[in-house]
Amino acid sequence: MKHQKKPLLLVSYVFLFVGAIICMNDILLPSLKSFFHLSYTQSTRIQQSFYLVYLVFPIPIAYLISKVGYKISLIIALSICSVGCCIFIPAYFNSSYGLVLIALFIVSIGVTVINVAANPLAAMLGTQEGAHARVNFVQVFSRIGYSLTPILGTRLIYGSDNNISFYKPYMGLGIGTFLLAVFIFFSVLPAFKPSVEKGFSFLSIVKESKKYPQLFWGAIIMFFYVGAEACTAGFFINYLQDKFIAGFSGDKAASFLTYYYVIATIVGFVSIYFFKFISAGKLVVIFGSGMVVLLLLIALTKSSWNPYYMAGLGVFISILFPTIFSLGIEKIGNFTEKGSALMSIAIVGGAVFPPLQGMIADSMGLQISYLVPCGCFLLIVFYGLFCAKLQRKVANVQNGID
Repeated sequence: MKHQKKPLLLVSYVFLFVGAIICMNDILLPSLKSFFHLSYTQSTRIQQSFYLVYLVFPIPIAYLISKVGYKISLIIALSICSVGCCIFIPAYFNSSYGLVLIALFIVSIGVTVINVAANPLAAMLGTQEGAHARVNFVQVFSRIGYSLTPILGTRLIYGSDNNISFYKPYMGLGIGTFLLAVFIFFSVLPAFKPSVEKGFSFLSIVKESKKYPQLFWGAIIMFFYVGAEACTAGFFINYLQDKFIAGFSGDKAASFLTYYYVIATIVGFVSIYFFKFISAGKLVVIFGSGMVVLLLLIALTKSSWNPYYMAGLGVFISILFPTIFSLGIEKIGNFTEKGSALMSIAIVGGAVFPPLQGMIADSMGLQISYLVPCGCFLLIVFYGLFCAKLQRKVANVQNGID
């Protein structure tokens, strides 16, 4: 497997900021719940504002990429993220939850552009057989961003006087994304540009995606995966703060969220080597099954082990997003940017499942609400089985076996 290392590293830096931005939702939810005195259901508007973008923008973004190419698209994306982060400043000083939601929506537009552009770009930066490994490699940097954010973000928000200043982490992210956009502008990142520019409508893309079963079903499964991940991490701190479960302080709960992401980062990096020996579909089955088991323990048992079950989720969630994404766009040729857009539209699941979990948490308790992501990961296991079977069939054809 050959890789274009320097451009790949530059794309990895982009995902470092993406990881930090997305993880801030997990820090923002409990802090804004306290700052604005919200219920669990009301606080999930954070995820709704962030993930609803994916329902509308991926198709126009795919069209944008076909016109200006991947490099310029990344520069635009980082600039949009920077603008959105800056809006948190007036949102704080005007105590406006509505302005917070607008800021999140704008930031999410930038993140959506990155997801549509950067994942396929990473897959292109080398030989075909190394595509899964490259997508997982850049996503490891996303996990590093996740890992650094909980403790650092919590300290910036609460400070030494324990006042909630939720705009401070976004000031840093806004400056960082702007500087990275400038750096990429002057860099030698390949200016790949998709060759197909027609058929950018949702219905036409869905219709054409049926030619690629892994993509068609992968988009559906991505809807459930992102919803499950948003649920798992979004209520993580609240779960550990619940006096009937662990009763942790905010700082201690944030430290376990850090463990969760650090574990995901380490396992995600190590797992890159698994792709040499185990098919991507089989890995989705193995890691998805691990998520189901731990979430059942989290939802149905109470012991001193529960915080460790939560942190242990990082082991199994580590490779799922990049692997599902790369499986979906695997070997689809000139349909890649449209397939990437379809997979990105499915990320709107992050706006659907957290409110469902929030309603269950408000009515039945936070612990039992973790059955929502558990059910989603069970479907992901079935998708892994489907892909493993499909990959085995393709391998048999290539080897001349009936």
